Amino acid sequence: MSGHNKWSTIKRKKGAADAKRGKIFTKIIKEIIIAAKEGGGDPDTNARLRLAIQNAKGANMPKDNIERAIKKAVGSESVSYLETTFEGYAPHGIAVFAECLTDNNNRTVASVRSVFNKFGGNLGTNGSLSFLFDRKG
Repeated sequence: MSGHNKWSTIKRKKGAADAKRGKIFTKIIKEIIIAAKEGGGDPDTNARLRLAIQNAKGANMPKDNIERAIKKAVGSESVSYLETTFEGYAPHGIAVFAECLTDNNNRTVASVRSVFNKFGGNLGTNGSLSFLFDRKG
């Protein structure tokens, strides 16, 4: 229950909206960091970074956050993100190919495995399903 006054209602709605926005911003910042590490911090020469910045502006991310993410990626003490893929079978033998971006591979493997187990699927080995899919784009 949100209470009887106006401010508790506003606080509850704003908290939910801020959490949702923060989740989106985190994903966009990871993409900016990966793009800046791979192709450099200049959006004029790095198409992937330019697209990530465009997505950030589309999500109304503050310019300061974008610049901070680029500096973090180009700087010496940057976080290293790893792009990894997982292959498995969902219920009824449906093939699932998941691409993930993570800073801790062990945590991600455990998380993906628990999702597969929770919904009645199983995680396969790398290369067990990749022949079924074609990369587009």
